Amino acid sequence: MTKVTKTDAQWREQLTDEEYYVTRQKGTERPFTGDYQVEPVQGIYHCVCCGAPLFENEHKFEAHCGWPSFDRPLADAAVEEHLDTTHGMRRIEVTCRRCDAHLGHVFPDGPKETTGQRYCINSVAITFHQGE
Repeated sequence: MTKVTKTDAQWREQLTDEEYYVTRQKGTERPFTGDYQVEPVQGIYHCVCCGAPLFENEHKFEAHCGWPSFDRPLADAAVEEHLDTTHGMRRIEVTCRRCDAHLGHVFPDGPKETTGQRYCINSVAITFHQGE
């Protein structure tokens, strides 16, 4: 996978203010304000910055946390995980492997019958491609 790199000015031109804040400045959208409710529709969620495929709709579940939640990425190579110690917490940050966009965090409180993981993802960081 070829790495996507752009200048700060190029990212600002491409993204909305909220997309830029979340993906390039490691922000978080307010809970329960985003899109992507759980629906039985086939499709793939892609990175809003570079278009890389990240998550499959069939692995999405309702976590009642205020953000889209998945039990796994589309492939291990789709995302990277990094220790995040900001705000006095120890969390695992999830970023797009292709462009380093901040997507959200992963927690070990997902569905026990699948992976046990909850990839808690900002809805403004992803776009849904129905039918993929």
